[in-house]
Amino acid sequence: MNKIGRKIYYDKATGNVIVDTGEKMGAVIDTTIDQDFESYEELKQRVRETVGVIQLEYGQYAEDFAQCNGCRVNPETLELEFSYPDPNQPEAPQVFRKPLTEEVEETKQAIAELALLITQMGVMDIG
Repeated sequence: MNKIGRKIYYDKATGNVIVDTGEKMGAVIDTTIDQDFESYEELKQRVRETVGVIQLEYGQYAEDFAQCNGCRVNPETLELEFSYPDPNQPEAPQVFRKPLTEEVEETKQAIAELALLITQMGVMDIG
């Protein structure tokens, strides 16, 4: 069974997403960028040099896509950024940030490093 990650086509100048192909699984075949430009109406209307693409692995950022209310590509870093709804302020403007899944992993790593440091300090104090 084939698993194909989503492709995010975006405007290079603004980072706005033009096409999100979504993930595919089953009897599917990965398409080329040329095929996508022929298949998607939104891409047919664009000058190819103004469009960038990010190819994701199957399941990559799945939780972020499920929870977000928008995504874009940062034109400077060329990395995906997500906007998440604030239940306390549903009308608040979108604020784009790095994927929460990455922030959680970075926080876990920082906690592990701090715990190790604290443990090492405790061992030094006893000795």
